[in-house]
Amino acid sequence: MITKMKKLTFLAYHKEYEEFLDNLRQLGVVHVVEKQQGMAENAELQENIRLCARLKATLKLLQNQKLEKGVVPIVEGGEVIRGHEVVSEVESLLTQKGKLTQQLQGYAKERDALEAWGDFEPVDVQRLRDAGYAIDFYCCSAGHYNEEWETKHNAMVISHLSSKVYFVTVTKTDEELDLGVEQIKLPPYSLTQAKTLYQETQEELDANEQQLAMYATNEIPALEAALKAVQSEIEFSKVVLSSEQAAGEKLMMLQGWTPASNELAIKTFLDQSHVYYEIADPTPEDNVPIELNNKGIFAWFEPICRLYMLPKYNELDLTPFFAPFFMLFFGLCLGDSGYGLFLLLGATGYRLIAKNIKQSMKGILSLVQILAISTFFCGMLTGTFFGVSLYDLPWPLFQRMKEMLYMDNNQMFQLSLVLGAVQILFGMVLKVVNQTIQLGFKYAVATIGWIILLVSMAVSYLLPTVMPMGGTVHLVILSITGMMIFLYNSPGKNIFMNIGLGLWDSYNMVTGLLGDVLSYVRLFALGLSGGILASVFNSLAVGMSPDNVIAGPIVMVLIFVIGHSINIFMNVLGAMVHPMRLTFVEFFKNSGYEGGGKEYKPFRN
Repeated sequence: MITKMKKLTFLAYHKEYEEFLDNLRQLGVVHVVEKQQGMAENAELQENIRLCARLKATLKLLQNQKLEKGVVPIVEGGEVIRGHEVVSEVESLLTQKGKLTQQLQGYAKERDALEAWGDFEPVDVQRLRDAGYAIDFYCCSAGHYNEEWETKHNAMVISHLSSKVYFVTVTKTDEELDLGVEQIKLPPYSLTQAKTLYQETQEELDANEQQLAMYATNEIPALEAALKAVQSEIEFSKVVLSSEQAAGEKLMMLQGWTPASNELAIKTFLDQSHVYYEIADPTPEDNVPIELNNKGIFAWFEPICRLYMLPKYNELDLTPFFAPFFMLFFGLCLGDSGYGLFLLLGATGYRLIAKNIKQSMKGILSLVQILAISTFFCGMLTGTFFGVSLYDLPWPLFQRMKEMLYMDNNQMFQLSLVLGAVQILFGMVLKVVNQTIQLGFKYAVATIGWIILLVSMAVSYLLPTVMPMGGTVHLVILSITGMMIFLYNSPGKNIFMNIGLGLWDSYNMVTGLLGDVLSYVRLFALGLSGGILASVFNSLAVGMSPDNVIAGPIVMVLIFVIGHSINIFMNVLGAMVHPMRLTFVEFFKNSGYEGGGKEYKPFRN
């Protein structure tokens, strides 16, 4: 269900405006209507947005930082001021890390370049040059090396690496030398110095990583506190910029929304704030924020509705209407009682063991539990339990259950189609309600005609003795529904336009309904494929286990656990995706659901 909202308009004196907004934020129940004009030009807002991005990036970096085994990060007690300091310190560490990484790569290249020449001191080479002898370093392939260079230019081979020859020549400094091979320019230090520089840089880089790990252990709460404070400031700035100036810029006007249940508290607050205000009901033109307030089991299905989009304010909230179908469809798609029992025990055990579970997480766990229960009972229709057919066992209990519950593949196929037809017809009934609420009853007449037509066709087909297809009663019903469909297709238009639109609507309805109903076959197909895979893994576990007293059971259990884990993951994923597809496409389309509502987000700290 959608919470009823009240529209609020405030007028406050400009000198008291910020104090009023602070108090409004403390109240925390008003959704402020934001306007985009002027936001990009506000320097304070821009700075806070940039700071928010820096805080988020730093927080993400530290959260992804690998900690040593056994180290438990601090999760509470952060201070806002310290959070701002941490951002600058971590950014400085990251800058230093970038420089050190570059240096390390450079030293690695220079070290590798010196490996071929051995360890010598560049100062000795310079001393020879000062004495009038030039030592040049060369590299060439083995085929290009000329042994005559040894007598002409005092060439000496230093090493052979990767089919290359590394050699030096010793000549007079005034002698011009052109060997036609690559001349090497070496770094200004020895191999020992290069290794030392590489090792020192690596140690500095390790120390940098340790500092980041220390921040990840101790400073995440401070960053979270600072981020929350900055986000609050951003929201406050947006509200200020959303205000309009009136009466010669002396008064500030603001609009917002609040649940009708808060009207008394809002009035009390505004009376104490000495501001002019007006509380009114929303009009059809208003873009009212949406707050869903379903109770009990239906509230657990709200996240599924949010995955698609929220309804508009003047629409029906379809969450309570698709929830029972979704629960049933999930059970049919997963279709194994053992898997349902496993999910139920897992979700229940997690709720009992885990501490400080968030309210949103509790809702998800409750949803898993109810879907698991549905799976358990739907699995009883085919009698599968971890791929084993319970109804093949000669036990009296299972045989009595088989007589009462068992459905073969043909019956499961038919059940899927029947459920699809029922949900689509139910969606059309909801469409009638939606059209009546939003536009008026006459706009729902054509849809009512289609519902009566489809139901009459089903009755004539299933109960020909009650109402024969093509009989007098049936023809009268067809005539009435035909007039409803073709004359009230688009109220307000001329009769020829209505007939033309009725023909087009009939074509879309006939072709669309057939495809929509056939889409529900996936309920049968997914359950069948999951059961087949489960039985295959059981066969593999038995057939591939060696004939050994010790190894046999171990291999069997491993194949069973791994195989069914894969099957559970794949089938749970399919059992979520495909019912959502049937809900969002087939059901929502036939119920005339438009959506597009904006979520209610109160202005608060």
